[in-house]
Amino acid sequence: MKLIKLDAIDSTNDFLKSLAGSQIVENFTVVTAEKQTKGKGQMGAKWVSETGKNLIMSVLIRDLLLDVNQIYNLNVAVSLSVISSLENFAIPKLSIKWPNDIMSDNKKIGGILIENSIKTNGEIISIVGIGLNINQINFDELPKASSLSVIMGKDFDKEDVLFKIIKNLKINAAKLLNNQSEKLWSDYNFNLFKKGIPMPFENQNGDKFMGIIQDVNDFGRLQIALEDDSIVTFGVKEIQMLY
Repeated sequence: MKLIKLDAIDSTNDFLKSLAGSQIVENFTVVTAEKQTKGKGQMGAKWVSETGKNLIMSVLIRDLLLDVNQIYNLNVAVSLSVISSLENFAIPKLSIKWPNDIMSDNKKIGGILIENSIKTNGEIISIVGIGLNINQINFDELPKASSLSVIMGKDFDKEDVLFKIIKNLKINAAKLLNNQSEKLWSDYNFNLFKKGIPMPFENQNGDKFMGIIQDVNDFGRLQIALEDDSIVTFGVKEIQMLY
């Protein structure tokens, strides 16, 4: 694994994407930064992190996805890699808030942003961005956020967390290559945040309703049982959980 450490950068995803566009980049190359000025989350949201306190990383993955229909398999593999890594540090009540926020109890401690590019020869190259709140303790303006340090009452070695994530990511990537995605999907759906619990939601029109998360389908859409027992699927931009 090649590790590139940066003090400050606009976006580790953008840096790694640019690097891969100008030269051959080794599979599972990792870029980290102590400070990121234009960190990105889902749907263009900003990811703000206190300098030097958290794990900001991007990983290049190639030779894994063979078909655009398999793209969400990578989200599943990455989310589970982070969850299983944090279990090594005894972080309690871990779950995945669809599509790929990492939760401890009701607090968000991390997020994942995957950007895929499809080459003219059909090759799919993925840049996996992972942000994890490690040693930051001030979340005054982010009441739904927390960190490993706040939860466990101690500081953590960021590189130790990083190496565990990459180790588990390689294991899960191998499972995808060996046609073991069914087990990964089962584990992903088992670990869904608030699965099976009646929860309020809001759709893109501002309408609120109650529903129960069932699972996520092969195309990454959330399946929710409504009060009339119908099952409705939603894309990422179409619904928000109110919790």
